[in-house]
Amino acid sequence: MAEQGKLIANNKKAYHDYFIEEKYETGIALHGTEVKSLRMGKCSIKEAFVHIDKGEVFIYGMHISPYEKGNIFNKDPLRPRKLLMHRREIMKLSGELSQQGYTLMPLQVYFKQGLVKVEIGLAKGKKLYDKRADIAKKDQRREHEREFKIKNL
Repeated sequence: MAEQGKLIANNKKAYHDYFIEEKYETGIALHGTEVKSLRMGKCSIKEAFVHIDKGEVFIYGMHISPYEKGNIFNKDPLRPRKLLMHRREIMKLSGELSQQGYTLMPLQVYFKQGLVKVEIGLAKGKKLYDKRADIAKKDQRREHEREFKIKNL
């Protein structure tokens, strides 16, 4: 999804700690100085999580650095921000989140046609042995690619 626009932030830790089962693209409600700061690439979603509250979706822990020239117009960098989704999608997500072990994680923040978009994923937590298996698969894939490269030289 981010191929069409400029990637601002990526959450690699979410892919390491969770199985991502579904992805959703959402808009985000921001103030002017926050958008200017995002255009400069000053955003972090490593500690962020998404929560549904009273039929609305909010992202918590997303850090957008204050804009240097924003003075009094700057907002709190860690304030909760509303994500913009259709009511049907929100109701579907809240039903899926009621199952044990599921959570919503922000995966990417990017620009798409001049608008800031957040890609969130319905995620299920990994166990330690799942993480070890993923690391082993990556190592094995790297070895095969290295052998293939040596053979084709």
